[in-house]
Amino acid sequence: MKLVIANKNYSSWSMRPWLLLKHFGIPFEEIQVWLDQPDTREQILKYSPSGRVPALIDDRGHAIWDSLAIAETLAERFPQHALWPVNPAARGLARSISAEMHSGFTDVRQTMPMNIKISRPDIGRRDEVRDSVSRIDALWRQCLAASGGPFLFGEFCIADAMYAPIVMRFNSYQPGGLSAESLAYIERVKALPAVREWIDGSKDEPAIQYYDAIA
Repeated sequence: MKLVIANKNYSSWSMRPWLLLKHFGIPFEEIQVWLDQPDTREQILKYSPSGRVPALIDDRGHAIWDSLAIAETLAERFPQHALWPVNPAARGLARSISAEMHSGFTDVRQTMPMNIKISRPDIGRRDEVRDSVSRIDALWRQCLAASGGPFLFGEFCIADAMYAPIVMRFNSYQPGGLSAESLAYIERVKALPAVREWIDGSKDEPAIQYYDAIA
C-alpha cells in the first residue's frame, strides 16, 4: 500500500493515518507531496480524486481518501489489530469523539493551525478557542477515567490518532485550563515511537511562510 501525505510539520490530516500504519506495523510506502508548490495540486491529483491528502492507495490500486475513511478501511482490512476498541459501548464512544474531531473544532483549526516547530502560548490562550479547548479536555478526561488509560480507550486506537494533531497543537500553543489528566495524556502521546518519528521527520522540512505567519 501507499500513503500520500503532505508536510509533516503542517498536515494534521496526513498525520492521522500515518500514525495508525506505523503504530500497528502495517507495511506501506510513504509518498510525500510538498504543500505550496506550483505543482502541488497536480501531484496530489495523481493519487487523490479530491485533490487533497491524505490518500491511501491499497494493494489493489484503489484510492481511499480522507483520514477517517482511511482509518475505517484499515480497521476492516486488518481486524487482527484493535484499531477500534473491542467493547461495543467503548467503540461507539470512540467513533463519536473521532467524528466530532473530524467535523468540529473549526476555531481550534483556524486559530491554532498545526505547526510542530513553533511555540506560541499567547495564541493558545485566546478567548475564541477557550470553549473548544475545554470541550476537548472534558472528552479526554471522560475517556481516560472510563478506560483507566494510558490512552483514551486503554490501548492506542483510531481515536488517539484522530486527536494526535490536537496534541501537537496544544504542545505548540500551550492553551490554559488543561487538566492534569490531559497534560499527562499529551506527554504519553508525544512519547509514542510513531509520534516521535513523525516529529523527527518534520524537522528538516522547508518552511512555508503562509503557515508560519501566525498573527
